[in-house]
Amino acid sequence: MKLERQWRYFGWLGLAAICLLLDRLSKSIAIAALAPNEAMAVVPGFNFTLTFNTGASFSMLSDAGGWQRWLLSALAIGFSCFAVYWIRASAGKQLLVPAGLSLILGGALGNLWDRLTLGHVIDFIQVYYKTWYFPVFNLADTVITLGATLLLLDALQDFQAQRRGSAPSGS
Repeated sequence: MKLERQWRYFGWLGLAAICLLLDRLSKSIAIAALAPNEAMAVVPGFNFTLTFNTGASFSMLSDAGGWQRWLLSALAIGFSCFAVYWIRASAGKQLLVPAGLSLILGGALGNLWDRLTLGHVIDFIQVYYKTWYFPVFNLADTVITLGATLLLLDALQDFQAQRRGSAPSGS
């Protein structure tokens, strides 16, 4: 691996590490400052509400009896290994792909940490409009969503380039 590509690779892994550290810090603050299931209003439409999610996104599988902890942990570990490999492969050639994967990696590791050490994921961000409430989430979920959005943007750019008859951008 050329030196410039190697530095980019470590930079992308550094971004994942920063996401992991910010997630851990935000969850520590939430645990220290919030009581479980009590909403703390920040601004209209936004609360901090401490919850513990034993399932996946939007609490899917939360009542599955415990096996979901290990399945979701195995999936996170598998994806993390794949992401590190893919970041390395794309580090010197692209921007959106390694950026998206780094964000997803950092978020996946943040939620994996919770799942392995606590048996549940700490969620505390609540967004709502009037009587409609989005499921409570955390910073790891936010960076995972942002990372997935970057991967979709890259795929869309490639698709548009193929439709125009040009080579993919390699963004």
